[in-house]
Amino acid sequence: MSSNQTKQIDQIHVPWRAVIFGGDLPQVDISALRRAQVLAVVRLGWVQIGTFVAAGFAILANSYGAMPLWGMALVMTAILLLNALRFSNRHQRGEDWIAGARGLATRELVTGSALALSLTAPLLWAGSQGQWQLVSSNWLILCAAIALYGFASSSVPMLFVAVMPLTGALSAVAFLLTGNLIGAVASTIFIAITTANILRAGRDYIHFEMTTRQAAERGETVSMLLREFEDTTADWLWQIDANRRIIHASPRFAHAAGVEAEVLEGSGFIKLLAGESWEKSDPDPAIRDLANKLSHREAFSGLTIPYMRGDAVRWWEISASPLVDASGSFIGFRGVGSDVTEQRASAERIAHLARFDGLTGLPNRLMLNETLAGALEQAATWRRRCAFLMIDLDRFKAVNDTLGHPIGDRMLAQVASRLKALCGENIIAGRLGGDEFAVVIREVDSVEAVDRLGTRIIEVISRPYEIDQHTLYVGASIGYAIGPRDGASVEKLTRNADLAMYRSKDRGGGLCNNYEPSLHDQARERREIEIELRSALERNEFLLNFQPVVHSDGHVDGFEALLRWNNRKLGPVSPVKFVPVAEDSRLIGPIGEWVLQTACREAANWPDSTKVAVNVSAEQLSSPGFVSSVISALSHSGIRPGRLELEVTESVFLREVSGAMATLDQVRGLGVKLVLDDFGTGYSSLGYLRMGQFTTIKVDRSFVKGALTGNRESIAIIRAVVALADSLDMSTTAEGVETQDEADAIVALGCKKLQGYHFGRPMPAEDARAIFGAYNLNRAVG
Repeated sequence: MSSNQTKQIDQIHVPWRAVIFGGDLPQVDISALRRAQVLAVVRLGWVQIGTFVAAGFAILANSYGAMPLWGMALVMTAILLLNALRFSNRHQRGEDWIAGARGLATRELVTGSALALSLTAPLLWAGSQGQWQLVSSNWLILCAAIALYGFASSSVPMLFVAVMPLTGALSAVAFLLTGNLIGAVASTIFIAITTANILRAGRDYIHFEMTTRQAAERGETVSMLLREFEDTTADWLWQIDANRRIIHASPRFAHAAGVEAEVLEGSGFIKLLAGESWEKSDPDPAIRDLANKLSHREAFSGLTIPYMRGDAVRWWEISASPLVDASGSFIGFRGVGSDVTEQRASAERIAHLARFDGLTGLPNRLMLNETLAGALEQAATWRRRCAFLMIDLDRFKAVNDTLGHPIGDRMLAQVASRLKALCGENIIAGRLGGDEFAVVIREVDSVEAVDRLGTRIIEVISRPYEIDQHTLYVGASIGYAIGPRDGASVEKLTRNADLAMYRSKDRGGGLCNNYEPSLHDQARERREIEIELRSALERNEFLLNFQPVVHSDGHVDGFEALLRWNNRKLGPVSPVKFVPVAEDSRLIGPIGEWVLQTACREAANWPDSTKVAVNVSAEQLSSPGFVSSVISALSHSGIRPGRLELEVTESVFLREVSGAMATLDQVRGLGVKLVLDDFGTGYSSLGYLRMGQFTTIKVDRSFVKGALTGNRESIAIIRAVVALADSLDMSTTAEGVETQDEADAIVALGCKKLQGYHFGRPMPAEDARAIFGAYNLNRAVG
């Protein structure tokens, strides 16, 4: 047995609990061993019973005349009954000990304690009477009984432990009652040593059986491995002499080499492996490494080398050790080899999958991080600059939601193809996941060059895609950071590029922004806003302002409800800042519901012909309970459904067409009016007007400004929108009207309703009510 095996066997731990109370060892089944122990005890059962009965008779006979007869009869009766009980259920007790059953220890201790008390009762009686000679003679009888019982019960130590330690303790008490301290100490030491020996014998027995079993299992394992190696066709043995010529070529080696064993015999090993490169003196580096090891007579293991078998390259993994004869002279090498071509190919495929995206074939996040780390290292070494561009596709979710993931995957593949066309040795593009891509520029000439590349990427990605007879459009938002200026580590540079990319998204997408340190302040501000928003409703920090919408003849048609937030910590916060945060953090649902309820409740104070408009986000429309919220707001306020207008932007349809349309159809079925806000500023589609069946189209203020300056494009767009609305029986509202000249120009172009500072700034609810009570807006327009 080897030293390692011996060390492992010595480490087997047998807890004392298993020695005393039975059962299996942790993670080891020794039930067969336990059963053998129980059978040994059962065979000696009469010896155990005879020991107790004989000891009882002997002690009572020795105590005759010194102990009352009734006491002697009681003791003997107890000994006989307890032994009869233990003998009658000996088999069940054995099964419980094998299984380590709960409650066994308690039962054994109870019956054992009763038996110990019965055996030592005469000694305690004699001790109480001061008869130290009688205690000593009875103790000698007990010593013989303890020794004989220990022999008969050593296979199951619990039988001994349940009776004899208490017997010794009670005997020591009897000695103490007579004032014999030496006898008490001697009896205690005797029973302690006896108990310890019984327990150690039981533990050593289990340990011996376990080590024997472990050694046998190891022997079987070694034999199995040797048989497996002899039977396998994957490995072969090879041997060369001191001149590196093959000797004793085995059939398996010949099969792997693709030649006959007779041809291999005596041929040069290195020449066989090098093939044609041997003649050109240009062997593979791995072959040269092997030749060096053979020259220096070094043992080696797991050396992978190429071998040309016909026209195909095979890969071998070989190991070998030098051989010496009886005199210590070097006579060659002997080793083992295996063909690992398939394993190597699998490893290469796995390595490729670990670093490249399966859908697009671009480098994945791991590969991009490694590339960026290398670029940062080179930049720091040679005092150069590198760059990392984060790319997020705009409006890609609309493609996935409307046409399905297969179409979306094909679009991602086309985006990747376009990015590849822009790459080279210095520019590496990859996919981070989902609709996020990235570009690493190893060496940057100038920041302007990075900006030009970002703009070029946006232009290329934004071109139309033809997929399954669909013409699709997506855009891209890009943020970039320059290393090591904006970050000397992969994590920091990536985070900063991500901040710059979200700046592009926040500005409407289709932009390329560089990282600025102030972006961290903006990100921190967003986090603070989100934290405060989570409890703003509970603290009653929101309020609504109302801006009038007037007809061209000057009378008030309605009000648009505008949300305002005055935070206890941040003060007044602009909706431009907190609304996007509320949408991103999924807080817009409860906030929007509060706005809807409050606006309708306030509208109940106005004339029945006055409308109230409430802005609704895509997140609200995607909520299953949105329609119920509208119904609740109408019923609690008591206003007619026709007085409520819900304003949505085109982004609602771009993000999730089917869900938005289904929700809007249900709301429209209630009689609520629908308004399309900011028409013409985004990715307008006439299909939205047809599907949504809107009652009003809002013209963005940018066109209003353009019309006043005589911008032909703005004038043409307003006229087209008005004509379109008239043909669809819709009205038009011009936003952002700030002067009388703007109002005149817009009315002249056909707009029926106007909204802006010229007619009233957003005002508290009390001021809006006052318009109807004390103020009549009769400013003539036109």
